[in-house]
Amino acid sequence: MRKKIITGVLAGVLTLTSATAALAQKKASLYDSLGGKAAITAVVDEFVARVAADKRINAFFGATASDPKRMAAFKSNLVDQICEASGGPCKYKGKNMKAAHMGMGIAAKDFSALVEDLVGALDKFKVKEADKNALLGVLGPMQSDIVEKK
Repeated sequence: MRKKIITGVLAGVLTLTSATAALAQKKASLYDSLGGKAAITAVVDEFVARVAADKRINAFFGATASDPKRMAAFKSNLVDQICEASGGPCKYKGKNMKAAHMGMGIAAKDFSALVEDLVGALDKFKVKEADKNALLGVLGPMQSDIVEKK
């Protein structure tokens, strides 16, 4: 009888442990799935390099790119923005998107080029399709605050 009780308790514990692990996996944030802040920082570095090389849009970043201090702040803000948007612990402290891009004359095609560069950076690091789509889904609504020319 004692052996049956121990076996039953052990089976219950294993079932509970498996259920808890499955629940934890389901609740993992996009931030965790992306690999955390270090992975986001790597993607941002690649993304910024792609934008700097992209003749379609790099003129929008000329002043920032030419000043190392501004570039470091830009990258840091971008990391924090993606970190926060993906459910991470970071807090974005930069300007809101409308204020940051006001008067720049950004068109929908420019925003699309930016997204292409981001997707390229995510693809370089082999970000899972579901995570890539989830991230683009949380960042995409910013388009209405950034694009001035339809």
